[in-house]
Amino acid sequence: MAIWKIPLILKELQQRCNNTLVSHLNIVFTEVGDDYLKATLELGPHLMQPLGTLHGGVSCVLAETVGTAAAYYSVDPTNYTCVGLDINTNHVRPVSQGTLTAITRPYHIGKSTQVWSIEIHNDQDQLISISRLTVANIKVNS
Repeated sequence: MAIWKIPLILKELQQRCNNTLVSHLNIVFTEVGDDYLKATLELGPHLMQPLGTLHGGVSCVLAETVGTAAAYYSVDPTNYTCVGLDINTNHVRPVSQGTLTAITRPYHIGKSTQVWSIEIHNDQDQLISISRLTVANIKVNS
């Protein structure tokens, strides 16, 4: 059963991210399913820390990007918007090249908060990091 309250069209989602950190890092939304959203990020030297492996903050940005985007589409945007409250990320494997793929699925979609799981994998489908993102559903003025 689909969790989306409005149609999640990848092209439209990508356009919403124009001129943001998402577009600056070239995060690309690639796939949507009934209960998940995927995005990719191609690695380059600008994303590395001085020792030559992926900067941990980049994993957090990718995780929060895909998680918050999914959260937004799982509420009625005429009544709510979504913002990140907390992110916890465990970095389990270093990576220095290739493309990362992030997939997010909800643990909980409530009236005032949501909790999302985000796994990031490398080109060999090895787990790079796992995050838990808590999102606030903020009531907007109608």
